Amino acid sequence: MDFKKISLMILCVLLFIILLQNTQVVEIRLLFWKISMSRIIVLLLTLLVGFVFGFLVAKRQNRQGKIQAELSSAAIMGVYK
Repeated sequence: MDFKKISLMILCVLLFIILLQNTQVVEIRLLFWKISMSRIIVLLLTLLVGFVFGFLVAKRQNRQGKIQAELSSAAIMGVYK
């Protein structure tokens, strides 16, 4: 097994342990709403939102980088002046 797989497995085990230790019900207040749910669900939702946000930001930056590269190569070839 390579380093990435071992690191990912260790992180998953640590996440699982952290989630199992946080089973209490908590109340979340967001603006006008009050929601009571297990702390496990709150942690998982926060993790999911963070991954989705990070993925979207990385995808947008990658797309902008490709556009800049295309414009640079077009300028070098003399298409745009």
